Amino acid sequence: MAPVSPRFKRLLIAVITLLGLFAVYQTFDVSSTDKSVKTPNTYIPDTPVGQNVTSSGNNLRAALVALVRNSELNGMRSTVRQLEDRFNNRHGYPYIFLNDEDFTEEFKDGMRSVTKAPVYFGKLPKEHWGLSPYVTEKKVQEALEHNRDRYLYGGSYSYRLMCRYQSGFVYKHELLKDLDYYWRIEPDVHYYCDIPYDPFKYMKDNKLIYGYTISPVEKAETVETLWETTRKWILENPDYLQDKSFIHWVVNEKSVYTRCHFWSNFEIVDLSFYRSEAYESYFQHLDRAGGFFYERWGDAPVHSMAASILLRKEQIHWFEDIGYHHPGYAHCPDKPEMAARCVCGGGSDYMYHSMCNRRFGEVGNIHKDQVLELAAMPDKQ
Repeated sequence: MAPVSPRFKRLLIAVITLLGLFAVYQTFDVSSTDKSVKTPNTYIPDTPVGQNVTSSGNNLRAALVALVRNSELNGMRSTVRQLEDRFNNRHGYPYIFLNDEDFTEEFKDGMRSVTKAPVYFGKLPKEHWGLSPYVTEKKVQEALEHNRDRYLYGGSYSYRLMCRYQSGFVYKHELLKDLDYYWRIEPDVHYYCDIPYDPFKYMKDNKLIYGYTISPVEKAETVETLWETTRKWILENPDYLQDKSFIHWVVNEKSVYTRCHFWSNFEIVDLSFYRSEAYESYFQHLDRAGGFFYERWGDAPVHSMAASILLRKEQIHWFEDIGYHHPGYAHCPDKPEMAARCVCGGGSDYMYHSMCNRRFGEVGNIHKDQVLELAAMPDKQ
């Protein structure tokens, strides 16, 4: 056999090299165009949130949801980074970010860069964000002026829009329609503790409907007629009540509103509750009364009133082991087995001094007929 020339060897090497490069190119081309391949920071396009949860290996249709502005990017990134480190890097639950304006590309890129979980961005429908049809602009402006210096956000119109939206619309957003549970998250908060289990699964396994971490007392001036308005709804709609109710947490035996509420900037909820006919009836009743705008009814006292009236105590859960701080209050567990998973700052023992937390432990369910008797008592507030 004649010897192979050096020129032929070089040509053969060049051909083999080109074939190798082509194979590598094909690999990259397939991964960039095959929409069924999931890569970090991406998810299957045009797929409902609930289906993406299933595809990511979780057995619950749940997500972490935030109503947030473009200007809150850094605060939101901080929250998500903590949640990833403390919990979600082991589960991959989706994040849903909602805004009354279009999200900027900077915001989208900034949020995608801090998690490998699916990330969705949604804009609020115009019919969900705006003045209630049951109030007048003139009276709202008068109320804002009257309350401007009486309490925090007393003169804020946008804050009232947020409270009304969180009370009666967030769970109706298209991106949440396939979810069974949601975990509300906020920018600029702190999660102090590792969460070695799945709170969504814990809720389901224990037949829980509403979960919270902090329960303060609402400022009286912001909810001056909330209980009076609620009493009327109870008396007009007794069929919506269960046989037993945890109403005594929010209203004492003399029908005085305690103003205790679950601080809803953190809440984990079985969304069938908010989607129920009873809750929708209650929200519509409150909306017609105008208190979201004429006073400053927050979504926290509204959610808390509804949960306490329509649920039993055993359907509501204090996530004592989830250390949490939102500007204003902080909670960190003091039980050694819980505290071992936490790194807390000073002043984070609020819940162990909270009147509302103490009351939660002391009172129990009462029967439906007793609820109606409470509602029928004259308002002594």
